[in-house]
Amino acid sequence: MNPFYLASGSPRRRELLTQIGVPFTTVSAPIDETPLANEGAQAYVERLARAKAEAGLASLKGPAVVLGADTAVVLDGRILGKPENREHALAMLADLSGREHQVLTAVALSDGARTLSLCVTSSVRFRAISADEAARYWASGEPADKAGGYAIQGLGAVFVTGLAGSYSAVVGLPLSETADLLAGFGIACWQLPALSPEVTKPQ
Repeated sequence: MNPFYLASGSPRRRELLTQIGVPFTTVSAPIDETPLANEGAQAYVERLARAKAEAGLASLKGPAVVLGADTAVVLDGRILGKPENREHALAMLADLSGREHQVLTAVALSDGARTLSLCVTSSVRFRAISADEAARYWASGEPADKAGGYAIQGLGAVFVTGLAGSYSAVVGLPLSETADLLAGFGIACWQLPALSPEVTKPQ
């Protein structure tokens, strides 16, 4: 079996892979994440997931399987990226307040011979968020590097009144679908003991 790598700096994705008993090593795969003109949300996240997997693979020597993933929060067809500053974060939370939005997470695996990808869409409903709550949430530091300006697995969970779809996909990796994709590359879940999620490929 080829060695398996995760092309992501996300601690959430490391934790999720470890949760299902998949040993891995992380590898850096910096790419340009700017959306293309008129690019839909699903096309965007799948393109980035595939690009991350292929960039990670290109940085390695020898046979390997690399996983890339990308998550986008979408409201009324508009992709809400990571907040640029406090004002941007507060504006996004105001837009999400009392409404339902979609979270799209794409996963891609590449071994050089093939790259396969999939996208999982979940719907999340927020209760109303007051301006004071939004300001206090920003002050916590949690929204700064999160798509849509919130983390469902963190302090932002208090805003969530409903979820239809995959919780793990909203966190950053749809585990059931990822397990199926891994199986197609000969990578099994429940490999115990799993490696620590902190193992990183030397640069």
